[in-house]
Amino acid sequence: MTARRPMPPGSSPTVVALSGEIDLCTADAVRRRLTAALCAGDRVVVVDLSRVTFCDACGLGLLVAAHRRARTQGVTLWFRGPGPRMTRLLNITGLRHSLPLMG
Repeated sequence: MTARRPMPPGSSPTVVALSGEIDLCTADAVRRRLTAALCAGDRVVVVDLSRVTFCDACGLGLLVAAHRRARTQGVTLWFRGPGPRMTRLLNITGLRHSLPLMG
């Protein structure tokens, strides 16, 4: 069962829509986007994964690091809409239990 949580009431999130591949080649750009969103001062950030077509270990590491950073900064970070491949990857790695998925 996937850990899915509702959006906190009264929240107006910043949405970071990722698309294409999250891998070694795109890691720096994705890291910059996530870091900028987390540092913008908003209390809620949503990472939209619905258009991600591929994610390697480097990409997964970025998502986990963003989640950890958000917690230390007091930001609520959610991951939304992983497609079938991304959902399978989160299930295989067990990250579906530790990354907050919106439902």
